[in-house]
This record gives sequence, structure tokens and C-alpha cells, in this order.
Amino acid sequence: MRRQQSGYYSCMATSETIPADVPEVDPLVERLRAQDVEVVALSFVDNAGIARVKTVPLPKLAGAARVGVGVSPCFETFCFDDVMVQGRFLGGPDGDLRLVPDLTRIVPLAGQTGWAWAPADKFHQEGDRFEGCQRAFATAQMAAAAARGLDLRMAFETEWALVNQSGEPVFHGPAYGAIRLEQIADYARELLATLRAQDVVVEQFHPEYAGGQLEVSVEHNDPVGAADDVVLVRHTIRRISHLHGWLASFAPTLAPGTVGSGAHLHLSIVDQFSGGAGPFGLPPVGEAFLAGVLRELPALVAVGAGNPASFLRAEPSRWAGVWQAWGRETREAAVRFITGVAGTGGTSANAEVKCFDATANPYLVVGSVIAAGLAGVDDGLRLPPPISGDPAAMEESVRTAAGVVRLPESGLAAANAFASSKVLAAAMGEVLHDSVLTVRRGEAERFADMPPAELAELTRWRW
Repeated sequence: MRRQQSGYYSCMATSETIPADVPEVDPLVERLRAQDVEVVALSFVDNAGIARVKTVPLPKLAGAARVGVGVSPCFETFCFDDVMVQGRFLGGPDGDLRLVPDLTRIVPLAGQTGWAWAPADKFHQEGDRFEGCQRAFATAQMAAAAARGLDLRMAFETEWALVNQSGEPVFHGPAYGAIRLEQIADYARELLATLRAQDVVVEQFHPEYAGGQLEVSVEHNDPVGAADDVVLVRHTIRRISHLHGWLASFAPTLAPGTVGSGAHLHLSIVDQFSGGAGPFGLPPVGEAFLAGVLRELPALVAVGAGNPASFLRAEPSRWAGVWQAWGRETREAAVRFITGVAGTGGTSANAEVKCFDATANPYLVVGSVIAAGLAGVDDGLRLPPPISGDPAAMEESVRTAAGVVRLPESGLAAANAFASSKVLAAAMGEVLHDSVLTVRRGEAERFADMPPAELAELTRWRW
């Protein structure tokens, strides 16, 4: 991670039990007090992708770090509209968990005076890890990769629509146009300055294609750090937008029939994505990892874009990655391989998974992608031939011969693919796997017949 970590906090971040003692928390509290922090937000993301929060006054942070803050496990089976469904293991009014802040990631919020933010892990009251903790799942998968000698780097792209209180785009003009940027230049400058003050390194910012749409890309991090980053980035965007009197929507689409917003995941493995004899220079391990991701894509859709509204965005010829295929710089394929500028492959080669959006829990996304990739490595998979062009323009017989198929076209189809994935079931364990499946099936069944315009309106402000 980018921030300096003490040895104690580094160990605490991967602890399997609630720490009985946190010897360095008191000096941390004093440093935060010197920065005028009064309240700390402890954030977690549920299986519907909703960022939820509990807060503690700064004097209570030490207690939260030592024994956690109570939170009901009911959120594990909340759908995006706050309706709770019942799974095999979770759901209902019983039980309690402890939210424990990861103090290695605590940061004062530059756009929210007096506040700090920290992601939280979930533990049982008895002190052991909660089996349904999404952040713990991501941490475990990262550790599994490290045990194989694989050093992963990831980053999410963030796209959002910026609208006024009437729901109209704040700016107008051609896609990627300078005219667009000129209208929101002060907002953009403030947003980027706020992210920088929070230790988030921005790589690029630009006006995007759709109406009122913007995009920011941040520096890569370890997988759990990348998930932390995108939660903080979205919070910051919502906050700065609010301060300007505007609203930011991360929903897959504001209006059916239009290009929507994604949350593409970029990933690489140090020394395994260039310099090899495989396609486009991939070494065997890098190729097998990507082949594993490609194989699991139908199930990964349920994790990364399984909300009913996700399928309003997932249309061919919109660069939404709806085809189970890969290729070099092929933006219609779900997996786009990027070799980078000549001579920089060792540091810039990466793969982009394009079919994900902001309805996903980012910790589940990074953990599931790692699990899929590691299964590919274990099975010694090879990638099929890469594609080029738009599969929608191909004859169906040509697509079939190339093995290019559509990814799931509904929430129920994606949930069924997820239910059938032995790779993800084994990686998640039965409690987490069942709770994710319960939420995705619950959402798919309840909203299967909702008119697209109503579904878009219902989901516009949920993420």
C-alpha cells in the first residue's frame, strides 16, 4: 500500500482474530486530533455493492480498533433496495458482528471537514473472522496468490454521470470534448486536489462519452488496496459533487438505450505479463491466469455486474465487454489485453476486464478474479485465439467457430452461472458464496418484469 505502515498495523490488517490490544492506536488518535478529525467513518460494502457505514467519535476509535463496533449480519442479504432476503446461512433479525477498522488505511477526508475514513473487516463476537467478510475473502485470495509467488497489481476505473438537481447533465458537448471540460474545470480541479490530499494518486481524468459522464483512473495498488481505493474515490466524488450542488450517479445507466457507466478492472502480475513466448509476449503463468479469468467470466458477471440494471448497460457495440472473448486492445471483448508502448511492457502490460460496473462489491470482484486466475494457473490453461473487431458484426457461424459467445444477458442467468462455478464456490466458502447467490437471485427474481425505464430510475442513486 502507498501509506507507511508500522509492523504492528501490517500484521493487524491480516489478523484472523480481533486484536486484544492495539498499542499504537493512542498516538494515532493524537495525530488525527491534530488534523482536526472529530469523527471516523467505518465503511463496508455489502453483497449488493452498497457502501454502508457506521461511525465513531474520535475518542472511541481505540475501542473500535480493540473490540470492534456492532453491526447486524442482516446486511449480508440486503438487496440494493434494502429489502432483505433469506439465504441458507444468513438473513433475518438474529446475531451480531463486529466491525474492526483497518488502521493501515485510515485517512482524514479532505473534502469532509472533521472526518476520517477507514475500511473495516468483520469478525464474530467471539473474535474470529466472519466467514462472509468480503474484504477478508479478497485478502485471503491475495495471500493465496502470494503463496504461489505471484505479485498482483490492480486498479479500478471510475465512471459516473454528473447531473443537477433536476436530473439534467451538468455539462454538454462532444464526447471527450474540451468544451465539456471547460464547463466543469473548477469541479475537476477540486476533485483531483481532494483525492491527492487523501493519498490517492490520479493517473488520468477526462470527460467521457455519455451525457454528463466523467472518468477518473488511479494508480495501481495491491488488490485489497485497489478495492479500498475505489470505495474512497466514489465517496469523494459524491461529496465534492454535493458541495457543488450536483449529484453523481455510478449506476450502470441513467436511461435505457444509452451508453452507461462501468467500473473496469485493470490487473497485472509482476514479471508475468510480458517477455514470454505466449501470445503478445505473455509468459505461461500470465497466460494461464488470464485464461482462468476468461473461463469463469459467466460466473464473474454475477459478482461484478449482476444487478438487474447492469443488463441495461450490457449491450453489444457499446464497449461494455459483453462477449466471452479476449484480444489485444479489443474493446468489445470482455478481456482486453494491453501491451503498452514499445519497450514499457515490463511495467505497463495489463489486462482490463470490461464487463464490471459499480453495482459490484469491489472486494468480491478482486477476490473472485484472483480465484479464477489461480484456478487457471493450477489447471495449466491456455488462451484461445484472440479476436479483433466487433463480434456483433460477425456472422453467427464465425463467432461460433471462434468460441465467442455472449455473456449472461439477465441477472438470473448470471446467478445460475455463479451457482454452477466450482471455482468461486470453493474460493468463497459456503457462507459467502450462498449469501452472494441469495442476493443476486433475489434481485433478479423481484425485478425481472420491471420496465427498463422504471428500473433505471429505481437504481439511479443507489451506488
